[in-house]
Amino acid sequence: MNMANTSAVYARIDTELKEKAESILSQPFELRFPSGKPTAVGSMTRDQLDAELMKGIESMKFGKTYTADEVDAELRREFGI
Repeated sequence: MNMANTSAVYARIDTELKEKAESILSQPFELRFPSGKPTAVGSMTRDQLDAELMKGIESMKFGKTYTADEVDAELRREFGI
């Protein structure tokens, strides 16, 4: 990274929010590429696309769906945000 093309940004935030963010960001985590190849819809055959869509339909049949409110609640519970 070329330091000549960077700028510092400072902001005032709530102390509790800052402490939560520092806690989350201080936890070690591993970055790695997924073992499988990402799904590229544009290069799929019709049969492959149909199979992927069926996976989604099957998930919905078994109740594996979440509302936006449920997703927000889970993020708040897990990450405090």
